[in-house]
Amino acid sequence: MNTTDKSANLTIVLDGLMRRYMERVPDVSRVAECLAADGLIASASEIENDHIAFRTMGVPHLGIKSFEKIFLHYGYQRRDPYFFEAKRLNAFWYSPPIEHFPRIFVSELRVDDMSEESQRIIRSYTDEVTSDPVDRLNLDNGIAVDEFLHRPLWRIPTLNDYSKLAKESEYAAWVIYNRYYLNHFTVSVHNLPLGYNTIDEFNLYLERHNFKLNDSGGKAKKSNDGLLIQSSTVAEMVEAEFSDGFGDVVTHKISGSYVEFAERKVLPQFQDLPPEQIHRAHRRDGFEAQNADKIFESTYSTQTGR
Repeated sequence: MNTTDKSANLTIVLDGLMRRYMERVPDVSRVAECLAADGLIASASEIENDHIAFRTMGVPHLGIKSFEKIFLHYGYQRRDPYFFEAKRLNAFWYSPPIEHFPRIFVSELRVDDMSEESQRIIRSYTDEVTSDPVDRLNLDNGIAVDEFLHRPLWRIPTLNDYSKLAKESEYAAWVIYNRYYLNHFTVSVHNLPLGYNTIDEFNLYLERHNFKLNDSGGKAKKSNDGLLIQSSTVAEMVEAEFSDGFGDVVTHKISGSYVEFAERKVLPQFQDLPPEQIHRAHRRDGFEAQNADKIFESTYSTQTGR
């Protein structure tokens, strides 16, 4: 498959992810509507998607090793590794084949580091996956990949299992229910008009429009070099259907997905470039573990329960 065909299929996959994500996360459309109503953008298509993120389980046949095959096939390149000791997570970010595509951030739960009870619960579901499902996918068929990313990998969890996992790891509980569902997409704030193109300014704008921001580690999370500043909304609460363990369905509100915002400052060596000549390559790339650690908590009850 040539580069053009791969880009076309990647577009199908990304469009499918965003379509379902927007249906479930009203804040996405609300942000775009506010920006358009205030004359900051003409349409939602002007918003640059800095990156999207996925969560996975670190178990045989799944996790990063399996998931990354999809985007590596489309030309993404694996970049820096990250390690979150307290949350028992590993992660990598991936740079896109063409600049206008979003970066990708993929994390996985280190299941072996969980308690025996949590491992037992998790494996009771993930053991239903007996071979790597990506190996059976036709990655040259964007529609098939899109459908795969929204297809259940294991049976619907019981509310009891979900609740037990959440007590030890809210990340684990989120993944056992949501699987590969898109965790968040990210608005590139630095591309907005002056007065709104820094995280500090944009956070104030969001709060004036009654968006609830994740305040773990502060509303603005800053990298050590000061060149990457991020913030996020608190995850939307969604009505989820669980098994009661006896054949019936019960509903319970859980955290869904959220919207992130990123400001990537111009690198020191390009500070003298005129604004119209500044592109993605001139700005701070990659991620920062201390920022990401707090952004993860956008789906945690300490944030959604505020």
